[in-house]
Amino acid sequence: MRLLLVEDDDHVAAALSAILARHGFKVVHARNGEEALQALLPAAHEPFGVILLDLGLPDQDGYEVCGKIRKRSSTPVIMVTARADVRSRIHGLNLGADDYVVKPYDTGELIARIHAVIRRPAPAGGPGPGSSELWLGPVQIELPTRRVSVEGSEVQLTRKEFDLLALLAQRPGVVFRREQIISEVWRTSWEGTGRTLEVHVASLRSKLRMPTLIETVRGVGYRLVAPAAPGTPQGT
Repeated sequence: MRLLLVEDDDHVAAALSAILARHGFKVVHARNGEEALQALLPAAHEPFGVILLDLGLPDQDGYEVCGKIRKRSSTPVIMVTARADVRSRIHGLNLGADDYVVKPYDTGELIARIHAVIRRPAPAGGPGPGSSELWLGPVQIELPTRRVSVEGSEVQLTRKEFDLLALLAQRPGVVFRREQIISEVWRTSWEGTGRTLEVHVASLRSKLRMPTLIETVRGVGYRLVAPAAPGTPQGT
């Protein structure tokens, strides 16, 4: 699988490229945002399976590059950065990143996250038999088209955000264990994904502007609390 590594430090890129090559990846190295965008232009060779995007680029901010990438490609993007605060993580996910890894990181962790985002492009925890649309008060979830709207206005979600929301929405009120969510959405049992789950939950609450929609059940996991909306159809 081809992998686009966007990293301005040649020494870091060389070391990481060697590790990725040992895991079967064909690495293409871009040293700045413009090179990364040029590498994504249509070409005869096979498309990239995943993009590792450093945020501290010399020509433009990595967040800006991520936004441009997402406008032209659905390739999974993993942001790799030293910016560890939750606000930066949420901002990156809102721009369309599929995951967010903080430096310094363990290479085993990074490889696990790469495999997690490329393993299943289709929504995990797919629709139940005969269902195609879910209603949660003012929230409408169209499973076949992967579209979400609140009071008729479409909300842009990343793939994992949609997968997480769809999983919880199919059984409102039911508590999903953290391990179960990670297994269904990220298709892995790797414990380090837990922090990513927290960030995705926070991002969903922010994007949907419904902070109480997803309830944290301390020590267990999360459940979706469907808001009441008179006259709104519930479920399908």
